[in-house]
Amino acid sequence: MREFPKRVLVAIVLIPIVVGCVWVGGPALVTLLSLASGVAAWEFYRMAESRGARPVAALGIVLSALVPVAVHARVLGLWVPSVSVVALLVPLLLTVVLFVRGAEGSPLAATGTTLTGVVYTGGMLSFAYALRYHDFVVDARGGTALVLLPLLVTWLNDAGAYLAGRTWGRAKLMPAVSPGKTWAGAYGAVVTSVLATWVLAVYVLPPMAHLTMRPLGIMVVGVVLSLAAQVGDLAESMFKREAGVKDSSALIPGHGGMLDRVDSLLFTLPVGYVLLGTFLGYAP
Repeated sequence: MREFPKRVLVAIVLIPIVVGCVWVGGPALVTLLSLASGVAAWEFYRMAESRGARPVAALGIVLSALVPVAVHARVLGLWVPSVSVVALLVPLLLTVVLFVRGAEGSPLAATGTTLTGVVYTGGMLSFAYALRYHDFVVDARGGTALVLLPLLVTWLNDAGAYLAGRTWGRAKLMPAVSPGKTWAGAYGAVVTSVLATWVLAVYVLPPMAHLTMRPLGIMVVGVVLSLAAQVGDLAESMFKREAGVKDSSALIPGHGGMLDRVDSLLFTLPVGYVLLGTFLGYAP
């Protein structure tokens, strides 16, 4: 409870910044995503290093921060690396590992951890930019609405899990990974997520984005986003448990680190992009 005032104050400051960057889009949004990606990658590599892995952290952080920039360039119609050029990152990384780590520097772990960090952070957060400029989007209002849907559903999903878990939680969901999570919390999260998706699909998407979803789509999107959010949270908890830390860092007062704030979004943003592209339709 001593951390609660800090959490509220930080949220009051950060939420308008995030929403403002999403609304403005372009360089503002890509700057936000690049900073978040780079910091999240740094935290990921720190946890990996605490368990003896030796990722090429500097290269991974730079690549992670550059992923949203590459997506931005593609939206602008500028030159972006083709699939074949992107594939060259693997031999580039292996070359760096060869000379920097060598056979005695756990090259397998170094290569795998570095690549995972880039995809896990910058790769997944970049889907916020892809949602902002989705094919369905016609203006800033519509793009903001599409990004806010997985964001709000994720945040409300967490709130629903917390309230249901505190009220009815007895049986532990996965105590070896996250001792505080319960089955009641998981069910409460799903119900909250479906309700939040319904409210957003009925009262927000039509006026802001001129888009709608059928009842089946609302149900599928709500349930799958909830499951994605919970798995994303558990995945980061798994990393922290192995690293023996409570938070990924102490960067954000009352909230822990960047990864602690975006762990669920790393799953719900790409999943949401796929689901919304499947179930959205233009409002009559």
